[in-house]
Amino acid sequence: MKAQMEQETLKIKARIGIQKTPAEIFEAVVDPTKMSNYFISQGSGRMEEGATLTWKFPEFDMEFPVRVGKIEKDKYVSFYWGDEKEGETFVEIELKPFENDTTVVVVTEGEKPNDEAGRKWLSGNSEGWANFLACMKAYLDHGINLRKGAFEFLAKDEEFKKEKGI
Repeated sequence: MKAQMEQETLKIKARIGIQKTPAEIFEAVVDPTKMSNYFISQGSGRMEEGATLTWKFPEFDMEFPVRVGKIEKDKYVSFYWGDEKEGETFVEIELKPFENDTTVVVVTEGEKPNDEAGRKWLSGNSEGWANFLACMKAYLDHGINLRKGAFEFLAKDEEFKKEKGI
């Protein structure tokens, strides 16, 4: 028997404190117009429980399907996203009030098998969620859109496109 069991599945968890109320952050997550200031370029509708939406990102010439799961106003948003090639994953965004008018935003995504493809997903999406949280904080705390112009180069990056199968 191995001294240490290898983890069978992989899951992402990222968090950050934002100096806004849970209600303000909730609206920034469910409203595609607000979300376009830090994450997507366009969304087909507001995130509502049971809705199926389409998200577009500025650096990709494609649409990403999103199935909204459970919603708890000002507390929690869940959704499924992915594609036929890599499969769908479940995402949860929790809003936890903290001291001094700060809300801790916790994003969890998973799971994927602990294999080469899963580790590649873990690396890319961990980076993505850290970026999501940093961009959200910049927008909500300071009115800055960090994402604007940040990733358009990826559309011309052949290595990136090959990696993503685009």
